[in-house]
Formats: sequence, C-alpha cells, structure tokens
Amino acid sequence: MESQGLRGSNNPKSILSSVLNKREKLQNELRSVEKQVYELETSYLQETNTFGNVFKGFDGFLSSSKNSANIKRSRKFQLEDRLFSLSSVTSPAAEKMQLQKSLELAKKNGKSDMVQVRMKGGGSATAAPGKPKKGRTGQRDVKRIRISSELDPEDEDDLGLR
Repeated sequence: MESQGLRGSNNPKSILSSVLNKREKLQNELRSVEKQVYELETSYLQETNTFGNVFKGFDGFLSSSKNSANIKRSRKFQLEDRLFSLSSVTSPAAEKMQLQKSLELAKKNGKSDMVQVRMKGGGSATAAPGKPKKGRTGQRDVKRIRISSELDPEDEDDLGLR
C-alpha cells in the first residue's frame, strides 16, 4: 500500500505545472505590492521634501516657519532615500540601484565602449557612448542608458526593472 503525500494527481508533470503556476501568481503579487510601495514612497518623498520627513529630519520645517518667503525650490530626492523600496532586492528601486552600481563598476574598471548588464526580470541595460554633438571634439562624459525588456505598454512606470 502506497501512501500519497500530495493531494490530487501523483503525476510529476502536473505537480510541477501547478507549482510553477502558483510561483508565477506569487511573483506577480509581489511585483504588484512592490510597485504600490514604490509609488506610495514616491508620493511621500515628493510631498515632504520641502519641509522634512522621517528619513531626513524636519530641519526644513523649522527654518521655513521663520521665513516662508525664502523657500528654495525643493531638490529631487535621491534613490538612496527610498528606505522601504530598497529593503527588497526585487523592487524597482533596488534593481535601479544595482544597475547604477554595475555601470559605475564597469566604468571604473575601464570597460569603455559598451557595457551590458543582465537583470533578474530578463531585461538588459546597455550603456554606450553617445553620438558627439556638432562642434564637440571628444566623447561625452556621461553615458546613455538604454533599458530593454519584454513588458506590456502599461508597465512603463517600472522601466523594465523587475
């Protein structure tokens, strides 16, 4: 008498198929939650950038209450400010951070013409020297980044970083 440890079919092919389907659903749910966290974090950082927030402190709030006419235009927050998004290695912010580090490392190691970086979602990012503008004698100091992936047109917000 054989005891079955799994419910349903004992066919390994069907078991593998159901496990892969479940894995895909969980990955989609994780991507959705991470995107939601990323968007909420973006709105929080944008709204609180002028006066301060829990990550940077509230020094801007104290100084702006004394002289509200002298408020400087708020600077854009940095990728490093995304505390929640960077806590997950698969979030869009963490993958952007990894891409930046890879490109900086490649630039530091002297790989000049073309740098190819593979990302977890199957996409790739390429940094290549830009075309010189009219009147420019040398190459650009900054490299352009081209990100490619198999995404739906609705997923433009995450720039192909999964």
